[in-house]
Amino acid sequence: MRARPARQGDETMLEIPVYNRNGDKVDSMQIDEASLGGPDIRSALLKQAYVVVHGNQRQASARTRSRGMVKGSTRKIYRQKGTGNARMGANRTVIRKGGGVAFAKTRDSFRRKLSKKMRQLANRNALLAKMKDFDGNLLEEIKVVDSMDFAAPRTSEMASMLGALGVDRTCLVALQPSNRTAALSARNIANVDTIRVDQLNVFDLLNHRYLVIGRDALESFLDGSCFPEREKKEVA
Repeated sequence: MRARPARQGDETMLEIPVYNRNGDKVDSMQIDEASLGGPDIRSALLKQAYVVVHGNQRQASARTRSRGMVKGSTRKIYRQKGTGNARMGANRTVIRKGGGVAFAKTRDSFRRKLSKKMRQLANRNALLAKMKDFDGNLLEEIKVVDSMDFAAPRTSEMASMLGALGVDRTCLVALQPSNRTAALSARNIANVDTIRVDQLNVFDLLNHRYLVIGRDALESFLDGSCFPEREKKEVA
């Protein structure tokens, strides 16, 4: 049986373990579900935000030519009757080689809009989905590390830390914008992607099994101090 979240009064607090680089539990964090849009995981909102982010990443550059776009004569190839052949019109119709394409792809845009409050709520609720499942059981898909500071870029040190934390699937490493050494240490590891903590989004969170994040980075995400000034009021 997995552990259940602890309740304090009317609030449900999630106890998230904090590990060191050797994979040993050294502390824990108490996180209020309400700050992440809880206590429920809003699957409809997560899907809507995922589709919006995914569509906005598409270039929409696929093009094909219709019969009106193909260069060539529109003269009738041969007379209607008397040749013994099937009747035929122009040489650029969709059924002839070198002709146009029926229902040609045009310059369509897949961009969609999502309000700022919905986007921020979806990003926070996606983080909650890393902490517990739909039944309320705690998950181990978020790994909070006490310190993500590296003296120098070392891929071997980052790989060793991820192995000690039990990361065996795709992993997203969220870092402070100033933590350049950790970003360089993780960029050459297979199935591991890095992201700035102020750019955490529902698309990247749901596309990776694990989230590895420093304690200071997680605290800045929860209190909104990692975001620009124009978004702090919305997060609060």
